[in-house]
Amino acid sequence: MTETLLDSVGPAAGLTDSRVIRAIQLVWREADLLDRKQYGEWQDLYSADGLYIIPIDARTVDFANSLNMVYDDARMRQMRVTRMTEGYAIAAVDSARTVRTVSRFVVEEAGDDEVTLRSAQVLVAYKRGRHDLWAGEVTHRVRLSDHGDRIARKVVRLVDSEDAVPASGFLL
Repeated sequence: MTETLLDSVGPAAGLTDSRVIRAIQLVWREADLLDRKQYGEWQDLYSADGLYIIPIDARTVDFANSLNMVYDDARMRQMRVTRMTEGYAIAAVDSARTVRTVSRFVVEEAGDDEVTLRSAQVLVAYKRGRHDLWAGEVTHRVRLSDHGDRIARKVVRLVDSEDAVPASGFLL
C-alpha cells in the first residue's frame, strides 16, 4: 500500500514513520560517502535498476526523452566511478573536496517497500583556492528491503541547471 503523507499534516508529515526514517538515513549515508569519496560504496547504495539523473530542464519529468547532464544506469555509474578512481583522470587527480548538507525533507509517498523523498541539497566544493556552491532539490526514491535499502532513483534538479555549469570533478 502506498500512501501520500503530505495531505495528513503538512510537509513534515511522515517524518517519524520508520520507513521514512530508513530512507532519510540512506540519503544521509549517501551524502557522507560522496563527501569522503567512497565511490565504490556509494555505487552499492543503488538498486541494480537504479538511475542517477541530473536534468537540464528543472521542470521535466520525462528524463529518458530530455536532455540531461547525467542519466546514469548501473553501467554508466560504474564507468563514472572507474573514471574517478582509477588511473590518471583529471576528475580523480584534481577533484574538489566537498561538504554537503541535505535537509528539508518532504515525504512524497511512503509504501511498504518504497519511499519517495524530496530534499534540499547545498554542496560546497573547494578546489585550487576557490569555493563553488552547488544547490538544488533532490528527489530520492528508496526501495526498502530486509536485505538492505537501495536507491531506485535519484534526481538532482540544480537551481542553475539551465546556465553554464562548470565541470564538477565530483558526484552530486
